Amino acid sequence: MRQLFQNLKNGNVEVTEIPSPRLKPNHILIQTTQSLISAGTEKMLLEFGKANLFDKARQQPDKVRQVLEKVRTDGLLPTFDAVRAKLDTPLALGYCNVGRVIDIDERLGREMRISPGDRVVNNGPHSEIVCIPKNLCAKISEPVTDDEAVFTVIGSIALQGIRLVSPEIGENIVVMGLGLIGLMAVQLLQANGCHVIGCDPDKSKCEIAKQFGADIVDIAQGQDAMDTVLTKTDQQGVDGVLITASTTSSDPVHQAAIMCRKRGRIVLTGVTGLQLNRNDFYEKELSFQVSCSYGPGRYDKTYEEKGIDYPFGYVRWTEQRNFQTILNLLKKRRLNVLELITHRFSFDDATSAYDLLYDPEQKYIGILLDYSNQTPDRDSDAVVIDLSPSSIEVGKSDESVIAGLIGAGGYTAQVLLPIMVKAGIHLKTIASSGGASATHLGKKFGFQQSVTDPDLIFSDPEINTVFISTRHDTHAQFTSKAIASGKHVFVEKPLCLIPEELEWIIEQQKEVAKSKAGRVSVLTVGFNRRFSPHVRKIKELLKGLSFPKSLVMTVNAGAVPADHWIHDPEIGGGRIIGEVCHFIDLFRYIVGHAVDSYRIIRTAGEEDSSASIQLGYKDGSIGSIHYFTSGNKGFPKERLEVFSSGKILHLDNFRTLRGFGWRNFKKMKLWRQDKGHIDEIKAFTEAIRSGGQWPIPMTQIFETTEVAIKLSMGA
Repeated sequence: MRQLFQNLKNGNVEVTEIPSPRLKPNHILIQTTQSLISAGTEKMLLEFGKANLFDKARQQPDKVRQVLEKVRTDGLLPTFDAVRAKLDTPLALGYCNVGRVIDIDERLGREMRISPGDRVVNNGPHSEIVCIPKNLCAKISEPVTDDEAVFTVIGSIALQGIRLVSPEIGENIVVMGLGLIGLMAVQLLQANGCHVIGCDPDKSKCEIAKQFGADIVDIAQGQDAMDTVLTKTDQQGVDGVLITASTTSSDPVHQAAIMCRKRGRIVLTGVTGLQLNRNDFYEKELSFQVSCSYGPGRYDKTYEEKGIDYPFGYVRWTEQRNFQTILNLLKKRRLNVLELITHRFSFDDATSAYDLLYDPEQKYIGILLDYSNQTPDRDSDAVVIDLSPSSIEVGKSDESVIAGLIGAGGYTAQVLLPIMVKAGIHLKTIASSGGASATHLGKKFGFQQSVTDPDLIFSDPEINTVFISTRHDTHAQFTSKAIASGKHVFVEKPLCLIPEELEWIIEQQKEVAKSKAGRVSVLTVGFNRRFSPHVRKIKELLKGLSFPKSLVMTVNAGAVPADHWIHDPEIGGGRIIGEVCHFIDLFRYIVGHAVDSYRIIRTAGEEDSSASIQLGYKDGSIGSIHYFTSGNKGFPKERLEVFSSGKILHLDNFRTLRGFGWRNFKKMKLWRQDKGHIDEIKAFTEAIRSGGQWPIPMTQIFETTEVAIKLSMGA
């Protein structure tokens, strides 16, 4: 299938062939028939993409602060690599989509009264096929046409802003900015019995608003918006202002404050500067609120991704209910959106539609993309996309590492793939759930094909090695499938989330070992820190010391938002099993003996709690991991101290190792941070090629995983 993307480096818009998404739980698979370009939002994205690096930074000062903090902690080169990778990630465009249902779970279909073939609106991108969460879809009823229904999402944005204004019959309301959202807001306010005044510098848009029954302020003819509005309201001022304009200036907010009566309401649905004048609001006791997209539920992962609705009696209007309201108004002919259509393009010619946004001579409002004229010989629902015409010549299996990679996120792009290329690994297939990120990285790093079905990797006889870099809840499942298919496995930490999954993998390894007379595929978990050159040096220095060791690891982890998937026990498992497992393995490697006792103490009253973990080892060594989430980002992220036999080793953020009390060692310093990722992959591939020992012994992988699971459960 094809999807529209923007290149953030240069702002260019491209139609890209990617594999079709698969149906996911609580989602609906939809074949697009129409999509609508949201001119204001998408033009703003295009302008950002075309800006130079300095202007990009100026537009996003918060991101600049994050970059500077990363430079202080990780160094210049890793930060530069991260920024470059971020800008290299293609951005999907569009969020107003109409199509026909291709597939839906039978239970969900009964619940929503939706069947394959039904028409639905959704917030999907400009793409031939989309897979959308159930709460972001709504069924279309006759006689509403696709041309009308495609305005539903835009209408819901306007509707949510109006709900926050809380207009009453007879009130005077100003709509500032008469683009798509503004012109739909004019009609919705008219239907609500309000006297509407529309403001916009574009005379043609003012004329449309006038046709819809609004008074207008013709700024193009020199009318002063504030004076005109006050005149139209007998100097009383309006009851509310809905700002739907898109500008970097703060003038619209100031003007809205002047227009309002005492205790008036101002709601922002567009994008403006927000340098507020206190006196504007103080003297009139004005209220100001920013509207969030389509309504309650937006950006709530429980509502959107898991499909858990808010109780009707407590949250009357959610984003899906707003969709349904707009569709109902269209059905009753209370909204006229056909007058807003100014241009129509075939999806084949989608890039030309975006050229309109840069042409100052063009007058546009509603720009539709039509998907009906698809090339007959194209397989739009293919789950495999060929990226290279060449094929891999499979030689001796012990000399070749032919890889399938599942997962195409930031870590994969910035860390894992560059190392895999340097290691000489044959890159055959890359998989991601949506297909876009896999296709982008597949082209960039030279994969043969991208897919959306990971099972195609497990069933491919050419692929002998599977790399897994997905969310934590999939690790055990994918690892098990890889083991069962006789492939080598590199899985990012953690190996699994619950004891049952660990037992399952251990038993499976035993069964495979029996069936293959003791010869099993290599399994490695991404505990990379033990492979760091600094840690290898620590191990070497401690080799001659027979006394027990005392280790202290201080991790300035920083807070993670409460709604991040890492905190979800079913998806991320929490930060102990998801991140602290790194340091449990690090200690296990340095000490060289098994853990025989452990306990955890967490801070109270913190949502993302800090923790101190105490570990005891069979040789009498002890370890303390202090994992803190409430520190400052200006402080180094990781610090390791090892005490033994009157000597101390101090490792600062995997850049500098210092020795105290050592006769022949004072300091080891690298130009850039090295947490062992490169040597980890090198050791993994060498083990495959030579048939040698696992880079991390099996017992240590399972031991670290078990300890991390039990600590995460409070043991």
